[in-house]
Amino acid sequence: QLQLVESGGGLVQAGGSLGISCAASGRAFSSYAMGWFRHLPGKEREFVAGISSSGHMVDYESSLKGRFTISRDNAKNTMYLQMNNLKPEDTAVYYCAADPRGGARIATMRSSYDYWGQGTQVTVSS
Repeated sequence: QLQLVESGGGLVQAGGSLGISCAASGRAFSSYAMGWFRHLPGKEREFVAGISSSGHMVDYESSLKGRFTISRDNAKNTMYLQMNNLKPEDTAVYYCAADPRGGARIATMRSSYDYWGQGTQVTVSS
């Protein structure tokens, strides 16, 4: 079992930056591949970024590359998402998720992730 708690969401102006975190408790965080998803109003929850269990491999939704950076600190059982040059269309609830299959595999489908946090709201004003 793994419990995930996101933090750091809030209100930011367009063009600004925000970092959010995902703290994990439970067993063997370092064995899980991790991901960030977001739920935009009126849309399906979508993949944002993923990171391998070691942190050596990352993947992004193509339109977010260059603005978002995913990272993790296995010693702190924490994953991060740094978001720069934010746009109003980035407004969403952001969720972290854990894939127990781990390793170098980074899944982009929601069904691959077994554990989810409760989400943190990010609002970008124009």
